[in-house]
Order: sequence, then C-alpha cells, then structure tokens
Amino acid sequence: MSHTVLAKPAVRWALAAGAVAAGALWFGDKAPYPYAQHKLLDLPLPYLTANRLDAVLRPRPGERVLEVGPGTGLQSLHVAPQLGPDGRLDVLDIQPEMLDHVMRRAERHGIANITPTRGDARELPFPDRTFDAMYLVTALGEVPEPERVLAEAVRVLTPGGRLVVGEFFDRHWIPFGTLHRLADDSGLHLAAHRGSALAYLARFRPCAAAA
Repeated sequence: MSHTVLAKPAVRWALAAGAVAAGALWFGDKAPYPYAQHKLLDLPLPYLTANRLDAVLRPRPGERVLEVGPGTGLQSLHVAPQLGPDGRLDVLDIQPEMLDHVMRRAERHGIANITPTRGDARELPFPDRTFDAMYLVTALGEVPEPERVLAEAVRVLTPGGRLVVGEFFDRHWIPFGTLHRLADDSGLHLAAHRGSALAYLARFRPCAAAA
C-alpha cells in the first residue's frame, strides 16, 4: 500500500507535466494548417458565421477587398458575390494548393471575380491604398510577426478602409487584448467588436481615417 500511496503524487506530477508540455506544443505551433488538412477548414466555426462576418465587414458592390489566408474558400465564396461584377476579391495565401482549391470551387459556383495571389502577408505584393477592405478569419495567428501584417494593412487600405480580424480558440488564437494592443501600435483604431473572449470579430480603421 505504501508503494501505491507514493506512486500517486508521481503519477499526478507526470500527468501535469505532460499536460503542460502538450499545451506548450499546441500554443507554440504557429505553422499554417497544411493543405493535407484542408477538410478541417471546411467546417464552419461557431460564432464566426457568414452573417456575423457580413455585419462586421460590410462588403459592398464595386469594392475591392483582400482576404488573407482564405483556406479552402469558405468565406471567399460568400463575400465575392456581394462585391458584384464591378467588384473584386483578392485572395492571398502562402500555399499555392489552397489558392488552387479556392479557384476550383469558385469556378464550380460560377464566381468570376476572385483573383489569387501567392505571397507573404508580412510583405503584401500590392500598391499603397489598393483595397477598400481587408479581412483575415483565423489566419493572423498563423503568420509570424502579426504586427507586420497589421502595418501592411494600414498601407494597402484606402483612406477610410477597414480591416476585419476574426479569431477562434485554436492553436493559432490571438486573444482580443493582444490584438487590440498590436492594432494600436500599428496605427489602427477599433471600430467594432462582436463575440466572446474565445471567438470574436473585430473591425479596425486606420487612425488617421478614424480621426
């Protein structure tokens, strides 16, 4: 019995250490979901619904909008038709397989106003003041140095443009407090916030436009 009693604390410590190690690995893994896991990206996330994205992003006909990290196109296929034939949705991803997947789906749905670009969100390959809006849904945390992405958003948005960030509690999750601080440091003003601590959508505007 004495051996059993002595073993229990050791077992508890081992379990606790394992949980800490697993947590560190989970939160420390910031690599984008590989294309091999693309079916997971087709699952709608609780609270980050299409209607809620519409309410915060407010896409309008004729606008040019940038989506960073489109995954398999779950949001792309919803937003692009709202921009109309005179509007355009640019989708940017580091993985060409993801872009190919989005474009195949767009073709099947008869959506012709999506333009793919392979690139790094920290160095957007677009001129200044190109986009009326830019959005990232569960993508910002996959990019090293997210503050550089936010600074690039300020650069490529038109005066009065808007940036929408959607986050959900997963291994790439950015808490809202952290995002708000990074946005402030990048010259972005919070305009709207919807959701909970673990799943939210936030809209920002360049501070000069907000003023």
